[in-house]
Amino acid sequence: MGLLDPLHSLIAEYPFLTLIVGFIALGWSADRFVNASAAAAKNLGVSKIVIGLTAIAVGTSAPEIMVGIQSSLKDLGQIAIGNAIGSNIANMGLVLGITALVSPLPFADNTLKHEMPWLIGATLLTFVCLFTGAGEDHYLGVLDGLALLAGLAVILFLLARKNRATPEDLDAELAELPDMSSLKSLAWFVVGLIVLLASAHVLVEAAEAVAVEFRVSPLVIGLTIVAVGTSLPELSVTVAAARQGHPELAIGNVVGSNILNILAVLAIPALLDPQRIGVEVLWRDYGMMFALTALLVLLAFAIGSRKVITRFEGLVLLAAWIGYTFILYHQG
Repeated sequence: MGLLDPLHSLIAEYPFLTLIVGFIALGWSADRFVNASAAAAKNLGVSKIVIGLTAIAVGTSAPEIMVGIQSSLKDLGQIAIGNAIGSNIANMGLVLGITALVSPLPFADNTLKHEMPWLIGATLLTFVCLFTGAGEDHYLGVLDGLALLAGLAVILFLLARKNRATPEDLDAELAELPDMSSLKSLAWFVVGLIVLLASAHVLVEAAEAVAVEFRVSPLVIGLTIVAVGTSLPELSVTVAAARQGHPELAIGNVVGSNILNILAVLAIPALLDPQRIGVEVLWRDYGMMFALTALLVLLAFAIGSRKVITRFEGLVLLAAWIGYTFILYHQG
């Protein structure tokens, strides 16, 4: 009897319970891992820009990245693809929709000037990567993964250059990090990493069990349950920002998360588990992500617009996500 056999039996018997536990552990460990990584780097004298670009910027997507790695290594790249695209749909429809209902969301100048153009470019690059192939199927392969990572490298370079010009942005982010000694930060780094890896493994196993039990594809599970679960941190952060009188932070958080989901998370199955993807991924799932991104761009740059997501527009975004989820439920 293997050491993991009891865990596999528990997942098979209680897939939804273990899925919930996996999400909770994933969120907790990701937060500890990111804070410990940034604190350790700070104690070692690593530059603020490097900390901002790695431990803070990319590290906040640790849940999606770990789930992508675990699922791809188990030949379940469909979950990773669904998670990357579905998280973006959930971020724009569910997260921004609910947050706008709490408080209208203005577009920050920095988001309009930098992040929105980057999101447009990343979204178009994703279409090119997903469209490769012929006939009814398309292919997401190694070259696509490298193209996505190249896009990420370009954006990180631009972000580094921007932060050199406005170092106060990084000072504000670093000020929010807890003070830790080198030993304490190392201990939390190890604990966070171990729990992060274990919880991602449990989550992927449980997602596969749910897919088998309800006879739906791993792609749909990635687009719905896994995507929503990994988007819950964004929801809590954006709602908290709106309630605390900083609604301008909400859109920036979502846009930044979406850029990383496209360029970092989607690159993982492309590199680790290259595969053909059904035409529905391009037209139904990417199409929905593109439509919501286009709506966000329209609200941001339309002539005469107040550059704000109103409560009514938030309701439209939320209704779009609910409608998309309803379609997925019926198509299975």
